[in-house]
Amino acid sequence: MVNRSIPLLIGACLLLAGCSSGGSGHVAVTVDRADALADQAVHLKVTGVPAGKPVQIGAEAVDRKGKKWHGEATFTADGRGTVDLDHAKPSGGSYQAVDGMGLFWSLDPEDGDPDVQVFVPPLENGRPVEHLDVFVTRKGKRVAATTLTRRWMADGVTTKALTMARDKLTGLYIAPKPDAGKHPAVLLLGGSEGGVPATLSAVQLASHGYPVLALAYFHAPGVPDELRNIPIEYLASGARWLARQPGVDPGRVVVIGTSYGTEAALLVADHFPELIHGTVLFAPGATATSSYPRPDGYAWTYQGKPVEFVPIPVDGVNGPVLAVAGSDDLLWESRLSAQRIMRELDDAHLRDPHEAVVVQGAGHVVGGAPYLPLGTAEIHPLTGERMELGGTRAADESALLQGWTKTLALLAGL
Repeated sequence: MVNRSIPLLIGACLLLAGCSSGGSGHVAVTVDRADALADQAVHLKVTGVPAGKPVQIGAEAVDRKGKKWHGEATFTADGRGTVDLDHAKPSGGSYQAVDGMGLFWSLDPEDGDPDVQVFVPPLENGRPVEHLDVFVTRKGKRVAATTLTRRWMADGVTTKALTMARDKLTGLYIAPKPDAGKHPAVLLLGGSEGGVPATLSAVQLASHGYPVLALAYFHAPGVPDELRNIPIEYLASGARWLARQPGVDPGRVVVIGTSYGTEAALLVADHFPELIHGTVLFAPGATATSSYPRPDGYAWTYQGKPVEFVPIPVDGVNGPVLAVAGSDDLLWESRLSAQRIMRELDDAHLRDPHEAVVVQGAGHVVGGAPYLPLGTAEIHPLTGERMELGGTRAADESALLQGWTKTLALLAGL
C-alpha cells in the first residue's frame, strides 16, 4: 500500500510513531507505536474527519498461509473531527464495544468458517511478525492509511528443541536475551491437542524476560501418542531441567496449564512444591479425568499408580495461584472448577494469594496473549471433530486480556 503524505502533516508525523494520509484533505491515522510487541496495546486515532460525520476504520493482515484477514468498523467523528479508538464506540462493524484494540482481534479470514480459524502470523527470519494495514474510508474511498508491525519475539530471544534421546524430555526451551540476573521461569503445559504447547504465548513470555519450557507430554516424538498414564514425575523432571538453566531462579518456577494441562499443573504443583512456586490455570479442571481421546483409562500416574478420578488435592501447592475461566465454557465446567480450587485453597489455610477470574460470556478460549483473532470452535487436531468451545470472541478477548495481565503481574511479583 502506497501512502501519500500531505506537507501540512509532516511536522505532526515526526512526533508520532506512525502517521499517514491519503488524498482527502487533512485526514490522517496516527499511532503511538508503529512497531511493538504483539501483546502491547497501541493507541490509534484518526484526525481531520468532518466533525460529526461517519467514517470507516479498517484493518487487514496476511497470515502464514497467505490468507488475508479483514476487519472494519464505523464511527462518528467528534466535534474536533477526531476518532480516538480508545474511547469511540463503533455503530457497526466487526466489533461492537469501546475497545482500542478491537480491530486487532476482530479480523475475519477472507474465506471459510471464521469460528474454527486462528490467525497465525507469518515468519520473517524465523520469527513471527504481523504487518497490519490500518486504513480510513469515507464515501467508499480510502483516504488515509498506515502500517503497524506486531512482533511476537523480542530481540535476543532464542529457542532450543529438547529431545527424549538427548534431554529425556520433549519440548521447546525459549530463553530471553541473556543478562546477569536470575529470573522467574515458566513450565508451560498444553491441553488435549498434545504436542509442544502454545509457542506464540511462550515466545511472548520470553520476550518479557521469562525463560519458558514448553513441555510436550503426549502426541509428540518420545512421549505417548495418547493422553494415557502420563507420569507426574515426567512433569517434575521438566521443572528440574528448567531450574538448572542459566538465567533461571530455581526458587521462582511457575507452572502454567491450559485445559487438560491444568490437571497436570495442579498435580505437579501439589506433589512437588519444592519445584513449583506458582500456578496459573486457564479453563481449569479440578478433578483428574480419564485418558484421551479414548476415555477408557487413566490420564495420569504417580509413583507408578493411576491417579484416580477424584478432586486433585491442593494442600501441598506452594506460591500464588491464578485460575481463569469463562462462564459459557462448553467443553467442561471450568467456572465451577476454578471456584472449587479457590475454596479448597481457602480450606487448606494457604497464605499465598489465590484468585479465580470468571469472565461472563467467555468460553474455553481464555489462555494466552490478547489481540489475536481466535475462533469459538475448533477442528480438533487429534480426532478431526468439530468442538464448540463456547463464548463470544469479544468475551474471550476480555478473558485473554485479564488473564495475560494477571499472569505477567504474578510473575513480576515473585
